[in-house]
Amino acid sequence: MVRSSLDMDTAFRTALTGLAVYARSDATPALTAADALDLFESQATSRHLDLAARRLGAAGKGYYSIGSAGHEGNAAVAAALRVDDPALLHYRSGAFFVQRCRRIPGLDPIRAVLLGVVAATADPISGGRHKVFGSKAASIIPQTSTIASQLPRAVGLAFALDRAARHGIRCPWPADAVVVCSFGDASANHSTATGAINAAVHAAAQGVPMPIVFVCEDNGLGISVPTPPDWIESAYGPRPGLTYLAADGCDLPDALGAAEDAVQLARTWRTPVFLHLRTVRLGGHAGSDVEAAYRGPAELAADLARDPLLGTARYLHTTGLAEAPELLDRYDRIGAEVRAVAEEVVREPRLDSAAAVVAPLAPARPEVVRADVLRSGASTETAGPDGRRAGSQVIEDKAAGVAAPPPAMTLAQAINHTLGELLARDPDVLVFGEDVGRKGGVYGVTKGLRKRFGARRVFDTLLDEQAVLGTALGTGLAGFVPIPEIQYLAYVHNAADQIRGEAATLSFFSNGQYRNPMVVRIAGLAYQKGFGGHFHNDDSLAALRDIPGLVLAVPARADDAAAMLRTCVSAARVDGRVCLFVEPIALYHTRDLRPGDESWLAAPASEHVPIGSARVYGEGADLTIVTFGNGVPMSLRTADRLAAQGVHARVLDLRWLNPLPVEDLLQHAEATGRVLVADETRRGGGVSESVYAALIDAGYRGALARVTSADSFIPLGPAADTVLLGEADIEAAALRVTQPG
Repeated sequence: MVRSSLDMDTAFRTALTGLAVYARSDATPALTAADALDLFESQATSRHLDLAARRLGAAGKGYYSIGSAGHEGNAAVAAALRVDDPALLHYRSGAFFVQRCRRIPGLDPIRAVLLGVVAATADPISGGRHKVFGSKAASIIPQTSTIASQLPRAVGLAFALDRAARHGIRCPWPADAVVVCSFGDASANHSTATGAINAAVHAAAQGVPMPIVFVCEDNGLGISVPTPPDWIESAYGPRPGLTYLAADGCDLPDALGAAEDAVQLARTWRTPVFLHLRTVRLGGHAGSDVEAAYRGPAELAADLARDPLLGTARYLHTTGLAEAPELLDRYDRIGAEVRAVAEEVVREPRLDSAAAVVAPLAPARPEVVRADVLRSGASTETAGPDGRRAGSQVIEDKAAGVAAPPPAMTLAQAINHTLGELLARDPDVLVFGEDVGRKGGVYGVTKGLRKRFGARRVFDTLLDEQAVLGTALGTGLAGFVPIPEIQYLAYVHNAADQIRGEAATLSFFSNGQYRNPMVVRIAGLAYQKGFGGHFHNDDSLAALRDIPGLVLAVPARADDAAAMLRTCVSAARVDGRVCLFVEPIALYHTRDLRPGDESWLAAPASEHVPIGSARVYGEGADLTIVTFGNGVPMSLRTADRLAAQGVHARVLDLRWLNPLPVEDLLQHAEATGRVLVADETRRGGGVSESVYAALIDAGYRGALARVTSADSFIPLGPAADTVLLGEADIEAAALRVTQPG
């Protein structure tokens, strides 16, 4: 029974000395001696790294680490691939990582893994932020341990490879590359995995190139919960459009043969392949997990007998490619090297300040972003798929022969206009989502863009938010600036981990070496008439505002929407920022601030609006009303009524909810000495809480009040008015805060 790392090591050594009982085979070996021994060394290195991680953890010098013992057969998958095939790895793919890195001059997988185990700043991938398998030079995109979260990104990347080549996008990987994505048998049941695999099959069925190999490393356990032995095969084997291959991951030639077939199929036919590797798990799930608490002695012994490292040693012996003493010498030499490096890395410095930790989260080069926003392009003359101009919808002055500024527009029209200009100027921009293409979006915001720019630039996706965001994550990696649309704010929560766990963390866990630029357009907030209820009138932003490094933009009118969208796209391109662009549905087609005045129309601005800068309306000296989104026109109308009562208010539109425009906020708060936060989100977890905190932290000591929507979901019909912030609420609160005393 394997009770400890020492037991696992001892069991292997004992079995190795008993190889003489196995008869020699007369068959020609499937592998050369050099190849087989090379893979044995990668497997043995991964094993010793597991043993070292456990020793370091027990000594209090190493940190949380999930072992790969029993999964070393995945070294065969690495051998079947090219080093420029991008890989998104399962947290037990240690031998894959070692084998891939050993093929690239200058990389040292032993030091790299151990630096991660001890959280050293010299860790070449995360800089000491997390123990992950990742390497820029080895085309391994780092993953956290969130179950199956990397699969949608992997599908998006496979989708992007051929598309990048066709569009002339500077992609880090060649057009004929294959994406490999590995995960466990328990992960295969997660909705994220099933949705991603479904998206890959769906795309391939429509003739979209999808060169991806899904590798399910099936050890039969999800921590302590068994997976039925035939479950993975029955779930994925008969799936139309998905080539299913199976192999014994504890049998090196079998695993290598199946892996080579899988990669060849994916590379040649650009279709998805599912490689099912049966493995074992040795030494427990992770950390202090004791398998004996939920597995019997016979079960543990059976897994130990199938040790893939021992299986490779047995193969080398029976084929006459190596003798047991030679293998033991190699095993011990590797072990000594790993132990020596482990003794060195514990002396490496670790992150010692908050500034150092967060440095990769939100890179900001505002002047470079500004230059990119204002960059002009001649591509307005580019022909579209039908041979016509695919440029922006400008109005030409026939007499002068020059383009006139665009007319005043609604917010929806301005977004459409700006998307058109961005698509025309920049070939790296993609616009996609549910109903985005043919229909032009539920509210017509993307209407006409597909016809002008073609289905390769503007396209419809599955009705699956995880797939939409995964496509953005993958295309962003491949060099595009994706602009996906999530149909409603309430729906983004179905796929929040793709933003929180994948998009926002990639730069953090790769120390800025990888990034996923994206601008996610989300129709949201409340006050929509005639088509309401909670899922179409959602005012919940709390789950988005607290994501580190995320940019959260909420424009209220056409000129801001155009300028802020340009800024977000440039920030994504220049700094790799993840931006969420929340578009107030109720303001999409609003024309009037007051009945019939059409003053809420505005010409879409081509200027730069810096991230974290507010907009002020008026110069009232009695009160600053701080608001955003639908609150802006409501507060402006309220300010008119307040002025008739002798209270002169200015209205500050935050525009950016993350990061908040703290300097502007404090300046206008101090200017009046009285602040009312008119917050259309909920009282608990709403935006007003962060505004309060920002003002108080900055030293503001004037009058401060807030008025919000209720802590409630939004009901259908007129009942919505009972829980949503209204103009009467803003006016009453404004009068209270401005009353003497």
